[in-house]
Amino acid sequence: MPPVAFVFDAYGTLFDVHSVAALAEQLAPGNGAALSRLWRTKQLEYTWLQSLMATSRFPREDFAALTAHALDYAISALILPLDGEARLQLLDAYQRLAPFPGTRDVLAALAPRPRWILSNGTRAMLEPLARSTGLEDVLDGIISVDEVDIYKPSPRVYQLAVDRLGVPPATIGFVSSNGWDAAGANAFGFTTFWINRDGVPTERHAPGPDFVLGSLRELLPLVTS
Repeated sequence: MPPVAFVFDAYGTLFDVHSVAALAEQLAPGNGAALSRLWRTKQLEYTWLQSLMATSRFPREDFAALTAHALDYAISALILPLDGEARLQLLDAYQRLAPFPGTRDVLAALAPRPRWILSNGTRAMLEPLARSTGLEDVLDGIISVDEVDIYKPSPRVYQLAVDRLGVPPATIGFVSSNGWDAAGANAFGFTTFWINRDGVPTERHAPGPDFVLGSLRELLPLVTS
């Protein structure tokens, strides 16, 4: 049976995290793509590390703080001559990420089933982004990991969607472009749709996704009639 509700990862799934590469290339010619990739890699790595390391002595920082830390690391690692103003421009660009082509149409077509974002991002980051890109009108709401003070792929994060929607996990379609996220959601019990835009291998440490798609648009034929 098709899912009765849908939950979407935000960064990398609905919003293209590498849309900052064009600005990065302007600020650091010849290094834009490398900066964008390393920034994203460290951003995710820091979420996992902070989830494992968090204590009363060392509390978890939110996604905005980790995004800034990851940018600082990437700039330093690549030895880029970017000053404070350039850094602020890049961080600001993260608040204006472009949605992937067709995202709004897909979300609209899934109505009237509930459509929620479940993200590592803070509401302060995600709500203005959804509003400025026009996705706010085709979403029912945003759930942030901040509600349970830990990052994905903790089961506590996925439980937030079950609690909010009030339906069993298997009836929720979870959509993510991050293989590790799809693996975590599948292990939790969601029906998972992995958007594998880059054609990378399936993760080996956990159950594979229920469906592997090349783009968000490929979701619709599977869940609509």
